[in-house]
Amino acid sequence: MGFFDTLLLPFTWAVSWLLSMFHNLLTLFSDDGDWADSGWNWTISIVMLVIVIRIILIPLFVRQIKSQRGMQEIQPEVQKLQAKYKGKKDPVSRQAMAQEQQALFKKHKVNPFMMCLPILAQMPIFLALFWMLNRMRQEQYQQEGYGALSASEVQSFDNSEIFGVGMSDIFLPAFNSSPTEWNVIILTAVMIVTMVLTQFFTQKQLMSKNMSEAAMTGQAAQMQKVMLYALPLVFVIGGVNFPVGVLIYWTATNFWTMGQQWWVIRNNPTPGSQAEKELNLRRAARGLPPIHEKKGEAEQAEEKPKPSGKHLGQNAQPSRKKRKK
Repeated sequence: MGFFDTLLLPFTWAVSWLLSMFHNLLTLFSDDGDWADSGWNWTISIVMLVIVIRIILIPLFVRQIKSQRGMQEIQPEVQKLQAKYKGKKDPVSRQAMAQEQQALFKKHKVNPFMMCLPILAQMPIFLALFWMLNRMRQEQYQQEGYGALSASEVQSFDNSEIFGVGMSDIFLPAFNSSPTEWNVIILTAVMIVTMVLTQFFTQKQLMSKNMSEAAMTGQAAQMQKVMLYALPLVFVIGGVNFPVGVLIYWTATNFWTMGQQWWVIRNNPTPGSQAEKELNLRRAARGLPPIHEKKGEAEQAEEKPKPSGKHLGQNAQPSRKKRKK
């Protein structure tokens, strides 16, 4: 067993066990004898793997949303801090700015690292699947099995196809082969384009709908713009080296992320964002009050004295106690 096999062992076991379980369940509920070795069986198993992982990561997604909103809310203070140290390049000023920024994050209980936590948490799973698919092509593992997958399951996965393309086929080798494997190129290209478009649309939706006006300027906005174009580029560069099974996994993940974010933006938008205005318009059309009202408004409404039902009249005067002689 190599170094990466040992390093990724817990994750490859978890991924291969889930794939084996879903594959066996789908086979059990099918009357087609060839379904067990079908590429569609393994494709659905990978999609179900994505669903399980994303459900497990929902608590991290919630913390990510809270961190994103916290960062947007403190943007005016961050911009003031940046203006305070503008043009100061000396180490002392840089250190002072970093300390004040950390104090600001601590005060508002904001952790910028949390915004990247869901994607970082998925990386070991993604690497385990990528490494496992590469290992499945080797004769040793087709005889011995890999992770929780038996030898027969490894052979079934490696030999399975969708649209005549194997689960372990890759765009770049297919392009460089002689003759060129156009069926592999077309399918993987479609999947890479789908990955890029879903990632771009997800990031664009976040920027155009779910960012407050204050967050649309400054360092946070610049970071979002970089991610808007950088992440799709990463998918293009990496996609040509990903096996079909990994492309299925990441495409399904992108669709989940896009749908999950759409639901959050529509039903629980960031205060001050365009999505909040649209939600309040929908609520107003149904006769409902706007969301994210200031706390003081509701409290003041409750604290207003209720009418007693007695009318004292215009000339009514408060009674005075008789003075003792």
